[in-house]
Amino acid sequence: MTRSDAHRMGHVALVVGGDSAEREISLRGGRAVAEALERLGVQFSVVDGPRRLLEQVAAGHFDRVFNLLHGRGGEDGALQGALRLYGVPVTGSGVLGSALTMDKVQTKRVWAACGLPTPGWREVHSDREADEVIAALDLPLFVKPAREGSSIGMSRVAGTADLGPAIVRARGHDSSVLVERLIRGRELTAAVLGDQVLPLIELRTGRAFYDYEAKYESGDTEYLYPCDLPRELEQKLGRICLEAFRVAGAAGWGRVDLMLDDDLNPWLLEVNTTPGMTEKSLMPMAARAAGIEFEELVWRILNTSRIE
Repeated sequence: MTRSDAHRMGHVALVVGGDSAEREISLRGGRAVAEALERLGVQFSVVDGPRRLLEQVAAGHFDRVFNLLHGRGGEDGALQGALRLYGVPVTGSGVLGSALTMDKVQTKRVWAACGLPTPGWREVHSDREADEVIAALDLPLFVKPAREGSSIGMSRVAGTADLGPAIVRARGHDSSVLVERLIRGRELTAAVLGDQVLPLIELRTGRAFYDYEAKYESGDTEYLYPCDLPRELEQKLGRICLEAFRVAGAAGWGRVDLMLDDDLNPWLLEVNTTPGMTEKSLMPMAARAAGIEFEELVWRILNTSRIE
């Protein structure tokens, strides 16, 4: 890219922070992205949160938005819809893809309708449904708030007595709770950049599962990238993940998380339409495995900005 390319982007708002449970992760990634935009010569301003951003967009201050908000208010379609009304392009997925993939239950319903593999599940709203869930799915299970990220409020349940408290914990973050059959095997993630699936990453942690601490705090999480899957299998998984990304309405950039069981069957878990961009984040790792340095990654993400 050249300085004229950077100038063509106009004044970019890098929106970070907000008031979701993932605020700190957004701020960390925002610092790295801001440094990259500065090196690229892009004119930009950092804006904290969607409300402040929309006030400044309404005043005509920005030509496009680099969205690095995680969770509700930035990743759920609300911001994308507001920016569409103002005619301001925003990076990543539009209204439909953002809203749909923010809800893990609705995403799984779409995948199931399209014949894509995803673990068996139930949506619950009360711990009084615990016995019914165990009868339908059996143990062990994962319990997740339906519309939360970074493994916040998530529990792995091995015993019958643990399911009710896990549902209560998840309901502290969302009225809708996803209870999902646990898949034993290898945990993988596929980063999507434009129409390209980057090399898959395998995640290994000594913790019960890849939780918030394993993602952002622990020093003993292992990341295998590229992973040691046979080439044909990795390509097959990449195709499945790209289809899963597209049928959920996602676009531009993002990540699809999945499990590979002991019989080499893939099981889709969820889509992340605004992945983290911290020093420990998976998107930059996958880009490096593809020979894409951080500045180029930021530039290519910026180029996904559009009006849906």
